[in-house]
Amino acid sequence: MANCVRCCCWLLVLTLMALAVAAAVVFVRYRNGGQVFPVPGMPGAVDRKYGAALAVALHFFQVQKSGKLVNNTIPWRGDSALDDGKEAGLDLSMGMYDAGDHMKFGFPMAFTATMLSWSVLEYGEAMRAANQRDSAMDALQWIMDYLVNAHPSDDVLYIQVGDPEVDHKCWERPETMTEKRPLTKITPKSPGSDVAAETAAAMAAASLVYKPINKTYSSSLLDHGERLFAFADKCRGSYTRTFPELSMFYNSTTYQDELLWAASWLYHATGNHSYLSYATGKNAKDFADLGNPRFFSWDDKRAGTEVLLSKVSFFASQGSDVAQDNVLALYKQTADAVMCILLPDSETAAFRTEGGLLYVAEWDSLQHPVASAFLAAVYSDYMLTSGKTELSCSGQSFSPADLRKFAKSQADYVLGNNPMEMSYLVGYGDRYPERVHHRGASIPADVDTGCDGQKWLESSKPNPNIATGALVGGPFKNDTFVDKRENVVQNEATTYNSALIAGLLSALLSTSSLSESLS
Repeated sequence: MANCVRCCCWLLVLTLMALAVAAAVVFVRYRNGGQVFPVPGMPGAVDRKYGAALAVALHFFQVQKSGKLVNNTIPWRGDSALDDGKEAGLDLSMGMYDAGDHMKFGFPMAFTATMLSWSVLEYGEAMRAANQRDSAMDALQWIMDYLVNAHPSDDVLYIQVGDPEVDHKCWERPETMTEKRPLTKITPKSPGSDVAAETAAAMAAASLVYKPINKTYSSSLLDHGERLFAFADKCRGSYTRTFPELSMFYNSTTYQDELLWAASWLYHATGNHSYLSYATGKNAKDFADLGNPRFFSWDDKRAGTEVLLSKVSFFASQGSDVAQDNVLALYKQTADAVMCILLPDSETAAFRTEGGLLYVAEWDSLQHPVASAFLAAVYSDYMLTSGKTELSCSGQSFSPADLRKFAKSQADYVLGNNPMEMSYLVGYGDRYPERVHHRGASIPADVDTGCDGQKWLESSKPNPNIATGALVGGPFKNDTFVDKRENVVQNEATTYNSALIAGLLSALLSTSSLSESLS
């Protein structure tokens, strides 16, 4: 009898294990198109190193907040820019400062929100397991509330607060600044399809994040997103052509990639095939440059769009219209080519430093490798979850594990496994930059410099305040780094880079390969 009971217990255990395995690979069919997406699975064990680094990275969003701060825990930060938007009868006091300055640039800020949303959508459960999802959601909400207020009517979007020429001449704390902060807006007569479409993408992506927890807010965001996309498509033009003086700061090379990016996010958010047709029809031929792999950045969204639309291909039902869409297949083939240039052992591998960092640009050198590593981690998870085990690169065969290995190598480089033996994420590890090019961090909290705080910029002493979570620009091609405050090329942090590193670290948190459905 005891043996029989023991046998039954083992049978029950095996049955439960089988059910658990089956649950991990269950798929649900998307309501509007036949493609299938994986049901979100529980994350595996949380990697403590990446969990600790993620907590540090997300802290920078608290450092960068503008407006009336809520539950502020940073002793050297306080309320600032409370009157932003008043001249137009709007509340634009929230949002985030772009970098070490006090500008609110709508183009990179919207990209920050899109990337935060993508990270939460794919890796929200891993974030939760690491106790960091709430921090990510707090940052996202702070930006989205600003973007909603910046879109007061269908064809008007406020894209900037502050005068960058005036702002960059001053070295002062945001809490004490008194300079005028003019507003810049796009309209049908002064178009900016790139910034409008990026903001539409942010609205659509964030609507998916909030859909399970706040349907009213989610619907509002999606409504803004659809109206902004219509505005961007109808009144075409680049915002830096409309305002050429802004090209010195965030010059948009074209608006075409943002239109495809926004349409792709709106398709995921709505299931409306007109958005998919927008990205795969004539616009694909005119805008996508399919077949030519590119690097992902705040300016060029094509690689991101290719990965995002590849998710549709990966999980399409066999024989469905989506599965047989030749243009979607071209998007996936181009995404494959992007992955191939990232893999160090591929014949098409892009240049990297002797220390192993993917190197694309001298200014803000960490942006491209971190953004690329995030895409590689996401693509690896899409492959594993959909059962695709091979990536072909000019006859060479690579696996999802190879993509994940690349992603980890870039994250580890950032966190200190580099020739300088220093972390480029401020506050993480024993050694990191101490003179970050950041006004608030460089000036003591009890000092009111007015506009003329240049002595704090020029000081050789470490910053009196630590800008925890700041991801600095990064090393030169020879893996060297100069920790000087006036070294803007290497030592300035940006809010959008924080979104990218947060996404990458979130992707590496868990041993689970299951990524969450965007539906």
